Parts: sequence; structure tokens; C-alpha cells
Amino acid sequence: MNTLSDSLVLALQMITRFDSELLAIVGLSLKVSLSACAVGAVLGLVLGAWLAVARFPGHGGLVWLLNTLLALPSVVVGLLVYLMLSRSGPLGSWGLLFTPTAMIIAQTILVVPLIAALSRRLVMDALAEGGDQLAALGAGPLLRALLMLAHQRLGVLTVMLTAFGRAVAEVGAVMIVGGNILGNTRVMTTAIALETSKGDLPLALALGAVLLGVVGVVNGVIALVQRGSRLPVEAL
Repeated sequence: MNTLSDSLVLALQMITRFDSELLAIVGLSLKVSLSACAVGAVLGLVLGAWLAVARFPGHGGLVWLLNTLLALPSVVVGLLVYLMLSRSGPLGSWGLLFTPTAMIIAQTILVVPLIAALSRRLVMDALAEGGDQLAALGAGPLLRALLMLAHQRLGVLTVMLTAFGRAVAEVGAVMIVGGNILGNTRVMTTAIALETSKGDLPLALALGAVLLGVVGVVNGVIALVQRGSRLPVEAL
């Protein structure tokens, strides 16, 4: 108990005095996850909007594949990206393995199916309510879907916050492709795993507290956004 209490006190001190190592790890975590979500937004939102309105042979199979990828293990993504970026892989000459860019690629692959699946459902629900009006104005299927995404701004924000929460709490893929290198690719989740195995509980607890705080803030914002989306227009 004394060890635990001492570790908690030291962890609190690291947070309150803005320990440089702690800030560097947290900063890299946010940078990698925000970058992955930005790239994933471009790909996922367009893919989700297109799948919401497209009709072609094999459409159901593609939607099934997208939903299946929601449960894609992060370590599998890490392994695939590692094989692509390793020296013997097709992209090995780029020298991206064990860099933050490799971590961004891995997290992007993880969040794209999530963003696409949620945005597809968002567009389908929105089109069911107001799609006929846009069709009467001459808007094509994809244009209607994209306009609905622009109209459902709060819903899109919720999708992006959900994707960010998924990315920032991920550990398996970034551990494999990043290598957990101090000062270069060490993020909160991989640092927690390493410091715990080393017995450095104060740093692990401090990082865990910050990570929980980030996830808590994201979930709080999602709740506020969802609450705001249910309010009448006059109340906003």
C-alpha cells in the first residue's frame, strides 16, 4: 500500500509540475492521433457518404466488409503496416518504419472504417428525412450525401470525437510500427506498458491519469454535442 500511495503522490507531482518527459509523450500522442483522424476524416466521410447512396452489385458485401473491419484487431493492422514499411516490404525504401508517420498510417487504417460506418448511418438517416427535397432541386446522389454531412455538423463532430478516442487509446499497432522509441515514437499507451513492465509506476500512473482525462474530456464533449443536437433550434 505504501508503494502504491507513494507512486500516486509522485504521479500527481509529475502532472502538477508539468514534467518535461510527460509533456513530450502526451504531445506526441495528441499529434499522432489528431493527424490520423484528420486523414481518416477525408477518407472515411467520403467513403461513408458514397456507400449511403451508391447501389451496385456487391454493395451489400462491401458494407459487410466495412462493418467487419470495425472489429479489426490493432495488432493485425500493426503487423500489416510493419510488413509494408519494413526493408523487405514494398514501401521499405521510404524509411518510414519506427517513425511517427508509420504510427499515423496505422491509426488512420484503424479509424477509417469507424468513421465510414458511422457517417454512412448518419447520411442514411438524414436522407430519409430531407433527401427528397434535395433530389427535387436536381442534386445527384453523392452531392446529396455530402450536403447532408455538411448539414449534420454536430453528428459529424460526434463521429470524429469517437474516432479520436479510438485512436488515442490504441496501443498494439503503434507499438509494432513505432517501436516505442524514447523521444521519437513513445506515446502514452506504449509508455504506460513499458514503464509498468520496468516498475516505474509514478510515470505510468501519471500517463494513465492524463490518458483517462483525455478520454473523459472526449466523452464529455460527445455527450454535450448529442444533448445539443436534441434541443430545438430556438434553444440553441
